[in-house]
Amino acid sequence: MLLLTLLSLANLPQEPAAPPPARATPAAEKRGLLKKAESASAGFTLLAPLRSTSTYLLDVDGKTVHEWKSDAPPGQSVYLLPNGNLLRCERVASDVFEGGGQGGRVRELDWDGKLVWEYVCADGTRLQHHDIEPLPNGNVLLIAWELKSEAEALAAGRDPRLLPAKQLWPDMVLEIEPVRPSGGKLVWEWHAWDHLVQQRDPQLPNFGEVAKQPQRIDVNISSITPEPTAAEREELEKLRKLGYVGDDKPAAGGGDRGGGPGRGADWFHCNSIDYSPELDMIVLSSRELSELWFIDHSTTTAEAKGSSGGRWGHGGDLLFRWGNPRWHKGTGERTLFGQHDAQWIPAGLPGAGNVLVFNNGEQGLREFSSADELRMPFTSDTLKDAFTAAGGVRVELVASSRSPDFSSHISGAQRLANGNTLVCAGETGRVVELTPAGEVVWEFLNPLGGDAPLGGPPGGRGERGERGGPPGGAPPGGGPPRARGPGGPGGPGDARALFRATHIAPDHPALARLKP
Repeated sequence: MLLLTLLSLANLPQEPAAPPPARATPAAEKRGLLKKAESASAGFTLLAPLRSTSTYLLDVDGKTVHEWKSDAPPGQSVYLLPNGNLLRCERVASDVFEGGGQGGRVRELDWDGKLVWEYVCADGTRLQHHDIEPLPNGNVLLIAWELKSEAEALAAGRDPRLLPAKQLWPDMVLEIEPVRPSGGKLVWEWHAWDHLVQQRDPQLPNFGEVAKQPQRIDVNISSITPEPTAAEREELEKLRKLGYVGDDKPAAGGGDRGGGPGRGADWFHCNSIDYSPELDMIVLSSRELSELWFIDHSTTTAEAKGSSGGRWGHGGDLLFRWGNPRWHKGTGERTLFGQHDAQWIPAGLPGAGNVLVFNNGEQGLREFSSADELRMPFTSDTLKDAFTAAGGVRVELVASSRSPDFSSHISGAQRLANGNTLVCAGETGRVVELTPAGEVVWEFLNPLGGDAPLGGPPGGRGERGERGGPPGGAPPGGGPPRARGPGGPGGPGDARALFRATHIAPDHPALARLKP
């Protein structure tokens, strides 16, 4: 049994304090810097609008101080490295996978936008999506879909009624060692498909009682209805306008939830990955299941396929899961709703070691968004019987800050050095710095957008690490300039949505590249 222990401090209610009144974001609303109090954090903000081929570094006044140009929209996250280079996921076309968060290529661009290194993870069996994580050793963790056919899904115990797409895209994690200038070496991998349980057919693999194996993933998890609803179709159109789902014709597999050929294939929809060097542990955020999954990175690839080995002794099974006990037939209340950007607060910052997550909310169930800070004490003792009342991980909601805008998709949150939290409501493009008491001390409404088509350049079908490259071999940043105004296929304002925003502290070593 999972226990949620809420601190009983007067200033920590179970629901976050009400934010400033939520506002619509009409095209005519003023954009750019809306507020900067004296107590706002110094530093910069990194943005990659969903329909733009550019990534921007903004100062505390909301002015662009640097821009990196490429030839594709993000897919989806970007990171500023200590050497001043930009690590960027990018969207490429696929004949197999098409869905929200689609990527396919990881690129490192130097300060001037020149290609340093790239890795293509886009072929007939796999596609990188949503997020990556640069590791201290220089390697990169990435989330990818892997293709499982209808026959493979049925052989694993999947109910045929839960296969409207006639295929599944379970998530996997790949660790890539860069091989410059192009390609990479796969040095570690973890596959959700190796950690299934099913209680449908005793003649098939992994048969067992789901409730007794919470460390494994029920192959018959499904959040879809038999037929797409009008609300789903409306949601799909909204996501296309935001630039989160592509304009391209749905691939054979499809990945949207609006009734396309591949409806339901993206059954986990992991949208973020983060790494704790102290724990040598990875956290994945599954939006579709409203769960966080914690897995052991210290295993070998062989151990990651099984249930033993590694620092924590459980191989590649889930060390812990949190957010929606429905999926492992556990007890307790659901606490996460379509969340994004789960991350450990880094050492040296207030709340270090706790997990911060943007809890998006859901229409009809929790119609507000918040940044939630969770204390999860992971030790050998707590992880020995992580899912039991006697020895389990006791999760505490330490703090919760209400987002000014309800954003049921994308979005993120980040702890700052002064104890404040940067919150990005991705759908509206609103970024705010909130004090622990919920006061807004910095507010920015993104004016930067683009009109990049979301079909994307070709990703290639070659071996691991094959260079896809920009169309015609043009270098990143080449070709005609891209529009950066408020237009875009979704209408005014839609093109300025953000997957997330990242605060760059003023002492970040990359900022030495800025000209005085």
